[in-house]
Order: sequence, then C-alpha cells, then structure tokens
Amino acid sequence: MSPESVLLSFFSLLLLLAVTVAGGRDPCDPTTLPDPRSLRSDQLTVLINGYAESRIPLLRSIAAAYSASPSVASIVVLWGNPSTPSQTLAQLSRNLSATASAAPISVLRQRSDSLNSRFFPRPSIATRAVLICDDDVEIDAKSVDFAFRVWNSNRNRLVGFFARSHDFDLASRSWIYTVHPDKYSIVLTKFMITRTESLYQYSCGGGRPMAEARAKVDQMRNCEDILMNFVAAEEASAGPILVAAERARDWGDPRNEGRREGVREAGLSSRRSYHRKRRGDCIREFHRILGKMPLRYSYGKVVDSVGEQGLCWKAGKLVLCDRQLPA
Repeated sequence: MSPESVLLSFFSLLLLLAVTVAGGRDPCDPTTLPDPRSLRSDQLTVLINGYAESRIPLLRSIAAAYSASPSVASIVVLWGNPSTPSQTLAQLSRNLSATASAAPISVLRQRSDSLNSRFFPRPSIATRAVLICDDDVEIDAKSVDFAFRVWNSNRNRLVGFFARSHDFDLASRSWIYTVHPDKYSIVLTKFMITRTESLYQYSCGGGRPMAEARAKVDQMRNCEDILMNFVAAEEASAGPILVAAERARDWGDPRNEGRREGVREAGLSSRRSYHRKRRGDCIREFHRILGKMPLRYSYGKVVDSVGEQGLCWKAGKLVLCDRQLPA
C-alpha cells in the first residue's frame, strides 16, 4: 500500500471517529456536565436535528450559515437515524468541517431515534443558551442574532419564530392544538432558543410524571416540543416569546411550491390529515400525566426596530421609508 493510501485510510478512520455515538454515559449524570456558573452568555450552541439523508444538502447549507453567525459558539448535528451508514455520516462530517467558517460543526449519532434525545444535556455545551432547530428551516443571520438578543433579556422564556397554541374545546370538553391569530402558547422546535438548564429539567427532572410524559413522546413519535413548552412555562410562569424574522424559509411546510426534492415528505407535519389531532392528543396526555396545565398565552410579536411602516419609492424599489438603501 502506498504512503498516500495509508494516509487516506488514516484520515477516513479519523472522520469515522469524529462522528461520535451518544452512548456509554448517563446524560443525567451531573458530574459529566459543566458548572452552570462557567457557561458563557455572549454566544449560543446550535443543536440541529437530522434524520433524513435526502435533506443532507439542505442541512449542509443551514449548518454553514449558522457557523458564520457571530452569535454562535458551535453547531452539533444530532443524527437520529440509526440505519444511516457510518460512511455517509463520515462524509457529512468531512463536508461540514470544510464549510465551517467561524463556529465549529460536529456530527453526533444519537443512541436511538427518540425525539427526546434532542433535549439531552451535553458536556460539550458551554453556553447559557441553546438553539434547538430543524434541518429544513433556513433563517437569515440577522434574525438569528436578533432572536438571541431577545432571549438574553428574557432568559427564563422560550424564544422562537414559529408559534402555535393550545385551547380548550367546549364542545368536546378537551384540550386541542390550534392556531390563534392574536395569541400563542407554544413555540416550535423549527427554531427554539432555551436555557441550557432546561435540557436537564426536561430530560432528568420532574420525577415519575416527567418520565411518563417522555415515554408518551416516544409512543407518539411526536410532541417533544410541546412537552418542552410545558417545562419552560412551568419554570417561568410565563408563555414564550414570538419574534419577527426578516427571512424564515420552512422547506418542510406542506404548503410549499417548488420545494426541494425529498424535503417536505420527510417531515412529521407533512402528514396533515392527522397531525393536528395527534398534537391535541399529546396536550391532553401531558395535562393528565403532569396533573396541571402550565401553558401560558403570550400576545404580539417582538420586532427588531420600531419605525415608520409606510412604503416609499427608493432607487426604483418600493421599500419601508425608514430603510436606507446602499449607495
């Protein structure tokens, strides 16, 4: 074997080892976690949930964009598909490393495909805030920075761009999952900023009721975001905060036209016929198991500037009058 072949084989082995398997340790062992007082507050850690191999090209683009943000300390791709070949993840790790600009990007193969795994506490997290997000949602860098600033002023609350609501249906006398035009109580894990401590509370706290609620997430294969909203609302006694984004492209939304091949079909919410009903079932089950309804309504949306909203012609374009166009 030539020296070049030996070097290539060694490099491939290193890439395989870099795709770490999240096993062999108890995620709730506090001795493996950093001291909360040492966590930095000037940046956040991005945890991207990955599963479908058809989404890898989009995932690479999204991870590279987060890597360029000054608000991001590191990005971890949490790969939850146990059937994905190690060579595929090694190639993904190599490509992500090549496209990382400022913040490093790593790939972590989950020990199972449980949706609860995306909320495991992790020794590698060195920031007070974590951004939980999906692999099919593209957010512009300015909006990511703005959302992080909003969270830094409201650290006990969830912050996100995508909101839904719970409600009580009088006809059926049961909790339901819905959308209200003027209020919300749930932000989705399409983009959710939360306290790092909330990961421990979700995964390790709450005793037997929370363990049963997490088991319900596994049974339904859905609703981990709703359960995190239960946890956060209980801790803060307040609802989440919805912020405005300049550009938020959700490739997984079934209303997309001209979507990327293989992206929409891989998402849970693409199965619209029963998705909302199942989400309502989760709310009812979490309420029954936990014995309380901690979800709180919030109202309005936080924008990154307050100014005149009138439209004016500038340089042949119809734009907000306050907007300064480049010379």
